[in-house]
Amino acid sequence: MKKGFGTLDETLGYKVLDERVMRASAGIMMMLGILASINAFILQRYIVVPWISGFLALNFMVGLFIGSDFSPTILLGKIFVRKQSPLPIGAVQKQFAWSLGLTLSLSIFTLSLFLLNNPAFFEPVCMLCILCIFLLFFETAFGICIGCKLYYIAIDLGFMKKPTVQPNCMGDSCELPQDNS
Repeated sequence: MKKGFGTLDETLGYKVLDERVMRASAGIMMMLGILASINAFILQRYIVVPWISGFLALNFMVGLFIGSDFSPTILLGKIFVRKQSPLPIGAVQKQFAWSLGLTLSLSIFTLSLFLLNNPAFFEPVCMLCILCIFLLFFETAFGICIGCKLYYIAIDLGFMKKPTVQPNCMGDSCELPQDNS
């Protein structure tokens, strides 16, 4: 039983994930986010938002705390891309991005529960939903993980420890800050 976020690639020296699976997972989550947004903000069926945001929070928790191989959207993503060759990318920055996703989905879930009885929470929930859909769109459409970019900014600002081995991002788009010592 594999536990943890990603699988250790001995040749690279760090944990990796399949980029194709991660993009499929992001697409599934984006579709769910759009479904929740349409139901809530166009059809005024707010009850859908806590259900979908709760599922997404659970999805992130399973991926982060039990193992990425057990996340429902990753399992479904693997089915969709099963005939494509794997494209390994670093797992550490994706784990950070998924932590941000967990924070956003839990925030939406909590606020949406208040929204059911108080329309004053409509705007914050709407803004958070738009932010999530925007982030998922960039991941799905362009292969740009903004959460991964924030991970490297956090390292540059000294909020996070620099990994000993630089994990790759899609298209080698990530660079660790250089030591100026």
